[in-house]
Amino acid sequence: MKKTIFTTLALILIAGFTFAQNWKLDNSHSSVNFEITHMVISTTTGQFKEFAIDFKQGKPDFSGSSVVATLQTASINTDNEQRDGHLTSPDFFDAEKYPTITFKSTSFDRVSEGKFTIKGELTMHGVTKEVTFAAKLNGTGKDPWGNTRSGWKVTSTISRGDFGLEWNKTLETGGVLVGDEVEITVNAEFIQGK
Repeated sequence: MKKTIFTTLALILIAGFTFAQNWKLDNSHSSVNFEITHMVISTTTGQFKEFAIDFKQGKPDFSGSSVVATLQTASINTDNEQRDGHLTSPDFFDAEKYPTITFKSTSFDRVSEGKFTIKGELTMHGVTKEVTFAAKLNGTGKDPWGNTRSGWKVTSTISRGDFGLEWNKTLETGGVLVGDEVEITVNAEFIQGK
């Protein structure tokens, strides 16, 4: 009897490990974007041009998956060369001292059909904080070359001050030049490993 129970448990564990799937990021159909308020009255947008995301699927419904993302700080782009230079300077990201921003998931939980909560450690500017992302699985499907793809939209809002990015200017009319809250949107398309 005990042997049967152990055998069953072993088969379940083996099946779980066998299912784990690696997904390769398709950078040409993916982006890491952010929004932040400017002078309290408008929104400035930007993105990181160089990034990598390692995604390993856990269960068939994607719960229990894991993700590790790495952004190259110097690749920040807001379509303004002077502003980008300021953002990579010691006033903000200090890209020379802190060349990467990383996120490593600690949990990947299914909330409902196609919706997930991803928690993990975000390290930026030498500071590590727990951050929660809301993730939406847009769908999966076959491309014309027979590859299985999945598309995701992942969002979160963080405080830049929490990571020591505190540079600002006070406005004569009240408020500050640069907002504290940063809205992050990641659009990611992955190709399932063979």
